[in-house]
Amino acid sequence: MLDINLFRKNIREVAENLARRGFVLDVATFERLEAERKDLQTDTQTLQSRRNTLSKQIGIAKGKGENADALMAEVGGLGDQLAKHEARLAALQKELRAFLLTLPNLTHASTPSGKSEADNLEVRRWGTPRVFSFTPREHNELGEALGLIDFETAAKLSGARFSFLKGGVARLHRAIAQFMLDTHTQKHGYTECYTPYIVNSETLTGTSQLPKFEADMFSVKKGGAEGEGETLYLISTSEITLTNSVADTIIPAESLPIKLTAQTPCFRSEAGSHGKDTKGMIRQHQFEKVEMVQIVHPQKSYEALEELTRHAEAVLQALELPYRVMALCTGDIGFASAKTYDLEVWLPGQNTYREISSCSNCEDFQSRRMQARFRNAQGKPELVHTLNGSGLAVGRTLVAVLENYQREDGSVDIPSVLQPYMGGMTVISSAK
Repeated sequence: MLDINLFRKNIREVAENLARRGFVLDVATFERLEAERKDLQTDTQTLQSRRNTLSKQIGIAKGKGENADALMAEVGGLGDQLAKHEARLAALQKELRAFLLTLPNLTHASTPSGKSEADNLEVRRWGTPRVFSFTPREHNELGEALGLIDFETAAKLSGARFSFLKGGVARLHRAIAQFMLDTHTQKHGYTECYTPYIVNSETLTGTSQLPKFEADMFSVKKGGAEGEGETLYLISTSEITLTNSVADTIIPAESLPIKLTAQTPCFRSEAGSHGKDTKGMIRQHQFEKVEMVQIVHPQKSYEALEELTRHAEAVLQALELPYRVMALCTGDIGFASAKTYDLEVWLPGQNTYREISSCSNCEDFQSRRMQARFRNAQGKPELVHTLNGSGLAVGRTLVAVLENYQREDGSVDIPSVLQPYMGGMTVISSAK
C-alpha cells in the first residue's frame, strides 16, 4: 500500500509514476475524500474546543452557584455532533484505505519504461543452448512416451491444468526441490520453513493478493463451530506466509536481514489465462515452488534484490540450464513490485525462453499493509522492505531438465548435482 502522505504532498507525481504502468489514478476521488476528511477534522477540532470552553464555563458557573443548565445542554448537543463526526471520519478512513488498496506500487526509477513484455530489457545471459542432432521434443511428449507423466489420469481426477507424475519423473521432481532447499539453506543463508497452505483474508491483504486478485485464488469454507462459514484461501505462493510471518511486529534492527525459504504447493486459478499453455506443465492450477523471502533494512533492499536474483541463478547454473535475466518494464511488472528481474530458462522443445523465476523488491508496499517494522538508529519504528523470489518453480525446472537433458531415444539424463538425490540414478528411461 502506498503512503498516503505521498498523495497529500504531490499527487501529480504519484499519478505520473502510476501512468508509467498504464494505470490511471482517480485523482478526483482521492481529492474528494481528502477534502471531506480535512473539513471533518477541522469541524471536529472546533467542536472539541467549544466543548472544552463550555466545560470550563460550567465549572465556573457551578462554583458561583449559578444555573448551568443551558451550558450543559449545549455540551450535550456538541457531544452528539462529535459522535456523528467521529463515525463519519472512521468511515472516511476506511474509504481512503480501500482506495489505496486498489493501487499498485510505484516503480523504481531503474525499472525500464514500456507497455508490455515486449518492452522488457535483457540484462544478461548465461549458458549456451545445446545443439541437438535430432529434433528435441517438448516435456509432455517425453513424459507421456516414458509413461511417467499422465495428464489423462490428472484430468479424470481434477480437470484441466493438473499433472500426475510417476516413477523416475516423480522422484526427479522431488530431487529438484530438495536440491533447491539445500542450496538456499546451506550456501545462501536462508532458514527453511514449513508454513500453512491455507490462510485468511487478512494475510492475503498483507502481501497484496487481496482485494485486487481474489479471482486468482482458490477459496475454501471453514466448517465447524469455530469460524463457521469463514472464507479461507489456498496459497498461490509461500511468499504469502513467509512475508506475513513478520506482520504486526517490530523487529530488532540487529535481526535484519531475515532470509526465509520454503517448499510448498501453489494453487492458482489462472484467471484470464484461457487458451494459454494448455499443454503440459507450464501453467498449472497446482504446482510446487521453492520460495525465497528477505526482510531487510530499507537502505539495503536494492543490494538484496541483486543478491536474491543471484541465488536463483545459482540453481540454474548448478543444473547447467541456459537462461537469461530480464528486467521487467513498467507495463509488465507485478502489482506489488517496484523492480523485478525475471529469469527465463531455455526450453529446446519449445525453442524459446520461458519464465522460471521472478525476483522482486516490493520496498515498503507490503510492510505498510502488514505493519512490519524495525527500530531505526533513533529508536523509532520504521517500515522494513520486503523482497521475494522463486528459487525456483519446481515444475518448470523439471520441464527444463527433461527438455535440455533428453536423448534421441526419449530417455533423459539426470544432471550430476541431482544424482545423489536420485539414489545414484543417472538416466530415466522407462516407467520405473
